This record gives sequence, C-alpha cells and structure tokens, in this order.
Amino acid sequence: MPRRIPLVIGHRGAPGYRPEHSRSSYDLALEMGVDAVEPDVVVSKDGVLVVRHENEISGTTDVASRPEFVNRRTTKSIDGAELTGWFTEDFTWEELATLRCRERLPKLRPSSATFDDEQPVLRLRDVLDLVRDGSLERGREIGVVLEIKHATYFASLGWDVAELVAAELAEAGWSRGELPLTIESFESTVLRRLQEREVRAAYIYLLEAAGRPFDLATAQGRAALTYRQTAAPGGLDGLVGFVDGISVDKRMILAPDKLGRLTGPSSVIRDAHERGLRVFTWTCRPENAFLIGQYRVGRAPGEFGDWEAEWAVIRDAGIDGVFVDHADLGVAFFREV
Repeated sequence: MPRRIPLVIGHRGAPGYRPEHSRSSYDLALEMGVDAVEPDVVVSKDGVLVVRHENEISGTTDVASRPEFVNRRTTKSIDGAELTGWFTEDFTWEELATLRCRERLPKLRPSSATFDDEQPVLRLRDVLDLVRDGSLERGREIGVVLEIKHATYFASLGWDVAELVAAELAEAGWSRGELPLTIESFESTVLRRLQEREVRAAYIYLLEAAGRPFDLATAQGRAALTYRQTAAPGGLDGLVGFVDGISVDKRMILAPDKLGRLTGPSSVIRDAHERGLRVFTWTCRPENAFLIGQYRVGRAPGEFGDWEAEWAVIRDAGIDGVFVDHADLGVAFFREV
C-alpha cells in the first residue's frame, strides 16, 4: 500500500557529506535519522559481496595510486558498455580490504573529498551489522535497501549472485524478516531467484529512464520490454504479484521537456498505485548539477538550486520512498508531510 509519509533512504549512506559507501557515510546517515540505507553489492574474485556502486572502482577508491595493482588495469564489457579501470572481480577480498574510499565527485563535493583515503572498503556483512547495531543503539528499526549490481555479468564469470546474497543474509540474520529488508535490482531475474530461495524482503524493480534491462535483453534481444514500456500501464500489469513496487529515475516523474522545464508529474505513480505497487525514486539531490533546468540557480554545478521546489513535485505526487544523498535534508523535507 502507498505510504502517507515517504520512506527516506540514505543513498549509499550520506554521500553529500562523506565518500559514498564508507563507514562514516553510513554512520552519518543513521545519525541523521534515515529510515534505511542503501548498499550496492558487487563480487570479489573470491566471492565476497563488496559494497561499491560499481565493480569498476578507480573513481571511488585509491586503487589507481597503488603501485602493487598497476598491472590490474584492464578493459572489459560490462552490461554492453566498454569500461577501462580496475574491477572488484580481479581482486581477492584481502586485497580489496587494503584499499581506501574516495569521494566520487570531488569537484562537486570538495568537503566530502577531505575524508579521502581514511576509510577501508566495506563488505555487505559490515553494513548489515552496522545497521543492526545502529537500530539497537537508537531504539528504532532501521532498514537496508540492498541493490544487486550486474548479476548477469557476474553469472558469466561463474558467480550465482542470488545464492551469494541469500547465504550472506541468512548468516547475518537478515533473511527471515528480522529487520526491514528491501532488495532491488535493474535485473528482474535475480529478484526471482531470491524469491525462490524464500528470502523475506520487499522486492523493488529498478527502472532506468531509457534502455532495456541487460538480463532480459541478453535472453530476449529486442523483444525484451524497455524500461519505459515496463513503467507504462501494460508493463506494470505484468509486475503485479511479482514485485512489491518499482523505483524510477526521478526524471520519469518530473518529465522535463528539452529545455529542462517541468511537464510532470507524470502518471507513473498513480498508475502503479492503482495496481497496488509502491513507487520509489532516485535520487533527490540539491546541487544544480542534478536538478532539472527549471530549478537550477546560478551557474555553479555544486551550488544548491531550488531543490525544495523540485522535491515538492515528487512528494506531492504521492511518492512512497526517496533516495537522498543529503540525509538531513531528506529527513527534514519529506517528514514535513
């Protein structure tokens, strides 16, 4: 059922203030009062679930400056896109644990970049334990919204990501409804495989503003529904009884025209609610660089624009959950409802 007050989710912790997926980013998000935090998981060479936004890690760690790893730089095709860098699947967890987190957007967020090279990379288990401990310390339930990245790609390397995730959740005490757990992915097949393993969670299907999901495109080619077709009424009909909701690029709600002017809110939230599906959106950020043109103020990409006006459109459309980088702003704004 739709929520009266949106769930506020610390997107990779609180990366508006600390390097994403670092311990201090998660600690700060919990301290600022989020309802849940969102770790992304990828896989190491020895099958450890590592918390990184992507398996290419040169932009979020110090790996590129480490001489012992210079020969690990390579080029790969990930979900159809060619990338050059350093990849988690080429490192053991013992090696990854020596790396330190860095701010992914240092020009936009120079204050966060002052925390570079101080904190180690985390595993999924680290975040699960951190959130459980944080819930106990604060006397309130705090959830995890777990995003699974590149499941089809990792399957091509021999890793069953659903099996790895299910085992980790069970071992950590998160697979039977012990604490609020949501699992999301841009690939529906990995969600089905986790459901088959009876992992108790809310399941959310992530939808890009364009393109097709890699798992279905691999299996079905151009017969696979695009993300936009999935978000249309007919596509949503096919999700009923499978997932609990969808999570969409905020542009699918705001529907800006070519000049960046608001034409929304679109009907996607209403259409989903009519079918009993929840709707989350990503990512509510205050900087000009991330706002649609209508709400930018001045020319500096890192300066805050009229973020409250943009967020109000999303809130008033009836959103059920929002991913935020600045946890304090998100909690204050969306709990005003």
